[in-house]
Amino acid sequence: MSLGAVGAAVLMLGMQSGTEVPYAPMPAPGPGVSVCADGICGAEALEGVFEALRTAEIGQGERPVHILQIGDSHTAGDRITGALRARMQARFGAGGRGVLPPGVPYAGYGPMQVEVTATDWPMRTDILAAGRMPMSVGFTGSEADVTDGAVLSLVVEPSAVFDQVQICGEAWLADGELSLGGSTQTQTMRFSGPEEDVWRQTCETAVFDMPQARLDIRPKGRLKLHDVRLTRRAAGVELSNLGVIGGTMQDLALREVSLMRIEVEAWKPDLIVVAFGVNEGFAPALDPAEYEGWVTGALASLGLAGSGGSILILGAPEGLKSGEGGPCGGRVAPASLAMVRDVQRRVAREWGVAYWDWYGRMGGECSAERLATGPEPYMRPDRVHFTSIGAEWIGGVLSDDLMRAYERWKAAKGEAD
Repeated sequence: MSLGAVGAAVLMLGMQSGTEVPYAPMPAPGPGVSVCADGICGAEALEGVFEALRTAEIGQGERPVHILQIGDSHTAGDRITGALRARMQARFGAGGRGVLPPGVPYAGYGPMQVEVTATDWPMRTDILAAGRMPMSVGFTGSEADVTDGAVLSLVVEPSAVFDQVQICGEAWLADGELSLGGSTQTQTMRFSGPEEDVWRQTCETAVFDMPQARLDIRPKGRLKLHDVRLTRRAAGVELSNLGVIGGTMQDLALREVSLMRIEVEAWKPDLIVVAFGVNEGFAPALDPAEYEGWVTGALASLGLAGSGGSILILGAPEGLKSGEGGPCGGRVAPASLAMVRDVQRRVAREWGVAYWDWYGRMGGECSAERLATGPEPYMRPDRVHFTSIGAEWIGGVLSDDLMRAYERWKAAKGEAD
């Protein structure tokens, strides 16, 4: 047989093999051993959100159960929160896309369920600098300063249609308004200007007669906007992910409480998930007492904002940096990361809020290395961020842990399915 014939035969064999044995993903790893029962310490602190979920489950809810997650790049990327959102909405019903930053916060921004584009729409997302916040921000950590000619467009998937829009902001110098062009209807939202040099921060609401799949926001006059919420007037779940790349617990502690209070009153979150820690853990010479002050300060800010709902702290996950002779494939975890997790868990216990052992559930020591180097990588080469499939997996682990705690709560009340 000639070399050409051999090559053809090998090619045909490869084609046949490809046809006969389709690609199948590798089995997902099981969740790691946790220091908390089924991953969550202090699950009794979640009774408030469990009550709301039960109301939605039996079809008696008049508004969505609102889960609000605040955090760093893990939250901003919306892949982990996206997995949690999809699972919760599949079980309890879709309640809208939730709160979004007031524009496009960074290049490559790609939230789940919605496409966001902006024209002449300046926006700032600032993190802590020199021990202070450079501007007054609420939960999104950002603001958009817009005027005539600017356009922000949001197009949602069928699973995220909305019939109510809420926007928190303020008009500058004089009254201003927003034209809200939905897919079938247009509404106008008005903001009053300042009185006696006092800015009037408010959250305004527009209601549509039927579900909308698109929203074009056009300002008239100059306005500063802090967020955009797309929601439903029905039972279900909405999950808002508000993350700032590089964000820390101190950022949350120093955000403007008065604005957060206004946002909480409008959004009525049933569960606030606090997901910081990696950036602090990679910081050099982090002082434990100082970090504890940041964590308690963040919880105090939420209390002053009147959050009212349940609170869940996500403990800092595993993260590795290059280190010669490190035990994890030549890499090593920053020493401060373990301290960050210890402080978070202890403060959660002292403050009576729930804590999820992210580090343990992803596999503990060197898990970032194992997840990054497996046949199907679950973490990126930086050993800090998850791949898409990895985010889907760890978001599913969090969802499973929450639902197990929910089922135990129902069983304790004699309401198990």
